[in-house]
Amino acid sequence: MSDKFYPLAIQQIYYLIKQGLKKNRIFGIPKELFYNPAQNNHLKSNRFSQALHTPLGVAAGPHTQLSQNIISSWLTGARYIELKTIQTLDELEISKPCIDMQDEGYNCEWSQELKINQSYLEYLNAWILLHILNHEMHGNQELGTIFNMSVGYDYEGIQKENVQWFFEKMKDSSAEKNELIEIISEMYPAVKNLSIPDTISNNVTLSTMHGCPPDEIEKIGKYLIEEKKLHTTIKLNPTLLGPDMLRYILNEKLAYKTHVPDDA
Repeated sequence: MSDKFYPLAIQQIYYLIKQGLKKNRIFGIPKELFYNPAQNNHLKSNRFSQALHTPLGVAAGPHTQLSQNIISSWLTGARYIELKTIQTLDELEISKPCIDMQDEGYNCEWSQELKINQSYLEYLNAWILLHILNHEMHGNQELGTIFNMSVGYDYEGIQKENVQWFFEKMKDSSAEKNELIEIISEMYPAVKNLSIPDTISNNVTLSTMHGCPPDEIEKIGKYLIEEKKLHTTIKLNPTLLGPDMLRYILNEKLAYKTHVPDDA
């Protein structure tokens, strides 16, 4: 399989959506599977000072790096979108797919299919197109969707210029957003009347490597909360439990035969 991602321009994706609506299916997903939050008010809540129409969503991975995949998940009910983890090293040669999920799952760390600026544009395209779709499908109902940034993998990397650039753009996408709205307005003039926030995300999930020291994780978490003012979720790697407890859970309790070496 190819390990290259080739993002589509926003007008191309909108065209595919428009044509799909005429056929009662978008990206191959039939209309019958489209989620209507108005029918499930009991699932609605608030998180990070935002409306969230369902607590369900998609976890960060290659699939949440392309706008059409984000849109597909939203159509079928995902409202909490954990965006693909970005990192400063965005041109590494890594075996693909980076996650092999059959019975046991193996995650190839450090993966990055797109450069950071490309990832940002994919997230912005999805943000704009979801507001258009929401307007077409649900009228004036709020989007009720949270885009959750995911960043890694160490403190030094998060301080790099390209990651800092990403933070600022996700906080204020107005320049690129307005340019894209001008482009898409030629196909969908009503987009200029929609209230699309400049802030794509005010929250983040921290992803660190297996073996990352607890004090490093704490340092990054404090930085994201205190300096970047982001609502912060921290993923805790099982290696924090230590080798004996990890192997006890994995090999004895769960009966997996996978051996975890000490250097992991």
